Amino acid sequence: MNFAVFVYFLWSIITLNIFSIVTSQSDNLADYFSHCKKNESDFDNCVKDGLNGVRHLFKTGVPKYNIAPFDPFFASEVPQKVGGRFFNYKLILKNVFESGWTISQVTRFRSDFNKNMIQYTQFFPDKKLKGEYDFVATIFGNTYANKGPWNLSLYDFVQTTTITRKPRIASNATLVYDTPLKASVEVQSCKNMELHIGHLLQGRTVIENLADRIINTAWQPGFVVLKPIINDLVSTAFTEIFNKNFRYFPFHELFP
Repeated sequence: MNFAVFVYFLWSIITLNIFSIVTSQSDNLADYFSHCKKNESDFDNCVKDGLNGVRHLFKTGVPKYNIAPFDPFFASEVPQKVGGRFFNYKLILKNVFESGWTISQVTRFRSDFNKNMIQYTQFFPDKKLKGEYDFVATIFGNTYANKGPWNLSLYDFVQTTTITRKPRIASNATLVYDTPLKASVEVQSCKNMELHIGHLLQGRTVIENLADRIINTAWQPGFVVLKPIINDLVSTAFTEIFNKNFRYFPFHELFP
């Protein structure tokens, strides 16, 4: 395999996984949604405003409801494995921190209770991620391995998240909402990106600096082509996050 092709392949895989894997305000979560009534026409806008109002809680979490801090979000390990006849790889992102949630803004919120679905679009002016990577690939019998630090900055980044849940039917024929949540994330746009992968060429500083400039100058075409895969990886990560924090959340207390 051409060495330049391998470098681009490594960069692409790491980029995909990085995406998968951000005053006098009240700390009472319910205060921000007290005026949101499900049977009123402005319910969706009310929830949108409430979500933007609680952004300061992303740094602290809400212990009362067992919601962990979101900003920064930390993952000790984010693994991915792909196997095939002629090539396979294993990538582990370690000690991943993601920040930027507190300065993000929900620009649109839509609910459909008949379909047990909510959807919101979120704007991140500056989302930052950092961590370490450990990469091993076997391509046509040849093994490649690399490891090092990485950091990623996403500017004017927009994504739409759709969350659904299928309730179960209890023995008394009532619907029970303790079933798993499913998140589907679609990246809408990104105005600019900066990605730096340490030890990309195993310590060859001059070539690594050149590769770094190329990556950050010509990232747009690869971003468009890889967007469907990015969506899938991010959706998997968000499904885990939402189930950890909101599967047993008492929504009826906020929206009676």
